[in-house]
Amino acid sequence: MNFKETKYVVVDVETTGGVRYGRMTEICIVTIENLNVTDVYTSLINPQELIPRNIIALTGITNEMVADAPTFEQIAHVIEEKTRDAIFVAHSVNFDYGFLKKELSFVGIPFLRKKLCTVRLSRKLIPGLPSYSLGRLCRSVGISLIGAHRAEADTRATAKLFLKLLAIDEVDDFEVFANYSKKSTRQGTLPPHLKTKDFERLPETPGIYLFKNQAGKILYVGKAKNIKSRVLSHMYAKAQKSLNLCNATHQLDFVETGNELCALLLEADYIRKYYPPFNRAQKRPVNTYQIISYVNQKGIIQLALGKSKKKTNSVLTLYNRETATELLMRLCEMFELCPRYCSLQVTYGECSHYKVKHCNGICRDKEEVETYNLRVAEALRYIENQQETYVITDRGRTPQEKAIVLIENGEYQGFGFIDQTETITEFDEFKGYIDRYKNSYHTTQIVSAYMRNKVISHDIIRPKVGEISLSLL
Repeated sequence: MNFKETKYVVVDVETTGGVRYGRMTEICIVTIENLNVTDVYTSLINPQELIPRNIIALTGITNEMVADAPTFEQIAHVIEEKTRDAIFVAHSVNFDYGFLKKELSFVGIPFLRKKLCTVRLSRKLIPGLPSYSLGRLCRSVGISLIGAHRAEADTRATAKLFLKLLAIDEVDDFEVFANYSKKSTRQGTLPPHLKTKDFERLPETPGIYLFKNQAGKILYVGKAKNIKSRVLSHMYAKAQKSLNLCNATHQLDFVETGNELCALLLEADYIRKYYPPFNRAQKRPVNTYQIISYVNQKGIIQLALGKSKKKTNSVLTLYNRETATELLMRLCEMFELCPRYCSLQVTYGECSHYKVKHCNGICRDKEEVETYNLRVAEALRYIENQQETYVITDRGRTPQEKAIVLIENGEYQGFGFIDQTETITEFDEFKGYIDRYKNSYHTTQIVSAYMRNKVISHDIIRPKVGEISLSLL
């Protein structure tokens, strides 16, 4: 390939958001032939939706500016024609390429071009720079960029950068360009240090995926309904965080789960266990609150709210102080308990809670301790009865198996898989099929959300008295 005589189109698009949901608001295409700029095409585009305020602040493109601009459909044929028979070049090429491909698919135009990324080329040909974002990279190599985040300004700067990179690589007979130009379209999206076979072996099924560094340490863990598609979306992302993650990635790994529920639960466990540096969600410590019971010096069974990892005398573990306090107040009202002896107020005299008004007088020595303790015991039994034991069933990794998630006394225990030909005669047999995982605030929230929003009658198996066949078919 003669890289000096090749036709290139350097492209930049401005949008209302990410590749998946956003629409284009502006495009610029700079055509380079025989190392000379031969054409510059630029146009605002009516996205046919409102531009978010944060995007307006970033780009300066307002809803008023695009109101009378052509829609993408009206200029799609121009874009397709100008990029035809050329290598597609952009800074973080997968973002701009992905956007164009999506928009063209909406109007029925297939789009397949060879592509080159100036981020990847710059990292290889100009190593060691503090940043490879377009603005900072241009400053590092002496390229003027005025009006960043507008399509024409960014594209003209990228074109100058691209020509500089060609000149640098010419010294070595375009070795770097030749290497990248040989890569297939899919290979061209991958991080520089990642082997194609690592990506190709990813399944298109639900589960978790792992980005790892050269030493095999987990950098990021995510869950997906389609592992391969979700990993590829990271490669297309233009945000600096995604670029940093991809450039630090040397290995990909995955665990199939067969369904989204188990993927969410496994993701939470991996984040808790490995604390990946690129994961932000679920890493903030969450306080654990427990409703505990004990007998005080007067012989009264007292309820209290404690922050402790220990299970001693714990009636119930919760992960939100407000929820725990509300439950204590509800117990007071339902079982006519005293707010003072439920630790809802700090006082040594009569109770005077702002909300719980009814008290039979245990705090004023007007009620027998034994009578009061009977109602406390009823309240404790009520709590215990709320902590159900059951198994959630869901799709397995193959059509021949089911996934099972065990909840015991209200707490998540773990999940596993069971062949649909198996027959379970006692509920406890499910425990032999699961891998144990630690319950946490996040797993509790995941299971609660599933039970609120997803569950249907045959998804749940509960213990029954005596031996009974529990078919998973």
